[in-house]
Amino acid sequence: MAKKTEFSVEDKLRALYDLQLIDSRIDRIRSVQGELPLEVEDLEDEVAGLEVRMSKINEELKQCSDDIKAKDIATEHSKTMIKKYNEQQKNVRNNRAFESLSKEIEFQELEIELNAKQIRELHAHIELKNQTLEENTSKFTERKEHLGHKKNELGAIMKETEKEESTLLKKSKDFQSKIDESLLISYKKIRSSVRNGLAVVAVERGASAGSFFTIPPQVQLDIASRKKLITDEHSGRILVDKALADEENEKMKKLFTSF
Repeated sequence: MAKKTEFSVEDKLRALYDLQLIDSRIDRIRSVQGELPLEVEDLEDEVAGLEVRMSKINEELKQCSDDIKAKDIATEHSKTMIKKYNEQQKNVRNNRAFESLSKEIEFQELEIELNAKQIRELHAHIELKNQTLEENTSKFTERKEHLGHKKNELGAIMKETEKEESTLLKKSKDFQSKIDESLLISYKKIRSSVRNGLAVVAVERGASAGSFFTIPPQVQLDIASRKKLITDEHSGRILVDKALADEENEKMKKLFTSF
């Protein structure tokens, strides 16, 4: 049976810090990707909304056109009836029948006037709708073009970073294998609880990176000795000394440029 490899505290600290550097780089890649997909999604929703709006406007315009045709037919019918009633008036034998036909003629004339008024209103409505349609069409063209650019931009970024991200994820797993499961769980828990995802930080100018709380001198000596794992009492982050951090940063920089 192969003997299980034992790692010193310093080995674990280096592996943890390297893992942090790798995961932070993955975070940055995903951050760049993460904004664009949301932007593309918003643009797709906007374009789809404009399409629906333009479709509804076109339906309204068709309805207005159909209504005008119906009013024109109704007007012609009224004119035909007026002509008919005028002919009938020539043949009536009493005033009552004549007046009755006169009222019918008057009614049809009112119908013609009403149709003419409604047709004018429909034409005015069509003019406004056409203006709105033109504005929406212009916006739709502009947003769709912008969407195309953003999709191309996202595709280019994903193509460019896909290989690096895949390699980094494999490296992340490699470094995780050097870390005890319980320590790895703690690392992931800290990462998920802090805004910038930094679970392992270096001590700089007497305080943990990004903190204003001074670390006592004896604790700084313990961190520099690399004999035990020490966490920041304020943030809960795992602490490493600056010399170790500088060494690992330089090592990982070479690794990243090799991708």
